[in-house]
Amino acid sequence: MDCCTQSCCSSCCESSYVEISACPVCKQEGILVKNFTVRHIVSEEYLPQVGTKDYFLCTNPECDVGYYQGENVFYKQQLKVPIWLKKDANPKYVCYCGKVTEEDIMDAVLKKGAKTLGEACKITGAMKDCKCEINNPTGKCCTDIVKEAFEKAIKIKEGKMWTA
Repeated sequence: MDCCTQSCCSSCCESSYVEISACPVCKQEGILVKNFTVRHIVSEEYLPQVGTKDYFLCTNPECDVGYYQGENVFYKQQLKVPIWLKKDANPKYVCYCGKVTEEDIMDAVLKKGAKTLGEACKITGAMKDCKCEINNPTGKCCTDIVKEAFEKAIKIKEGKMWTA
């Protein structure tokens, strides 16, 4: 597990003031994402529409909007990767750099016996290649998302969570 333990990921893990703005479609507040990240996530054919301003990521799982800046909107279908927090994300990546899914983390814990986050990351390759600023739609480190998937798997293993 190398991500955020080295300087390679320091720019995407820094805590800073977070600007907010409402999605023009669902009106839910989104999170600010650097233009640099958006340029790497938006499909090639839509790049001329990106411009130079930073965007917001719509955090509503039900909304089809990926990024927005005022009335300029990029829908999730116009992006190269699915946004993990959207309800129909497929695959549901928890680590975009390693293309590791929530299911991969679950398998590492439930089927391959990982007992620690570090073991799960070693088995899956999560948090190994830190390029979160260009691979993760939030432009931030995937550590929290990976930890959340690991903790969910542990709860399932311990029988503290119902599975569907």
